[in-house]
Amino acid sequence: MLLCTTKQLDLNKPLPQRNILESIADKINDKKIFLSVHERYYEHKYCVALPGISQDIHQKVGFHTNRVCLLSLAENHPIRKEDKNISRINFKVSETLDRLQNKVSGKSKRGAQKLHKSSIICYIECSDDTNYPVYSCVEGKLVEINDKLITNPNLLKAKPDSDGYIALLLPVLSMYEDLKSSMLTKEQYFCLGSI
Repeated sequence: MLLCTTKQLDLNKPLPQRNILESIADKINDKKIFLSVHERYYEHKYCVALPGISQDIHQKVGFHTNRVCLLSLAENHPIRKEDKNISRINFKVSETLDRLQNKVSGKSKRGAQKLHKSSIICYIECSDDTNYPVYSCVEGKLVEINDKLITNPNLLKAKPDSDGYIALLLPVLSMYEDLKSSMLTKEQYFCLGSI
């Protein structure tokens, strides 16, 4: 379909100026369009207490639609809240257990290390000589450790919901819904912090 002919268009006259980009940008005001991948596909839950653990742990678990969980530090974890400098992350949790040696293969994640809710994934060592254990918060299997944290541990603070995640976990599927409902929502977590 021809929109205009050369007779209708005077090439000596400038084309009418119409700022199309501004008019489109003015119409887009829905922030949901620009959500990150983590915000779009993960339901965030917060774990602040575990049976047998005396201190608050302040960890966040992102439940993906495919039932894989992403473990990271919550906003009120002392490392993030006090902006502590992380000197290293130690994945050797005992003399015989190194989380970096986790070798997973196949659809059923054969060879994955088994986890209980209170299983320690790693220890975060800060420059002020404080150490923080990170717990799995999930009953299931360790799928992956974020090896970027070995060379750049401060990603835990800088990008906790993306490059700074700690581990990928696969929960026991029969316990999946109970696990989600046992943790705090974002609203509950921040109400708890304001008390």
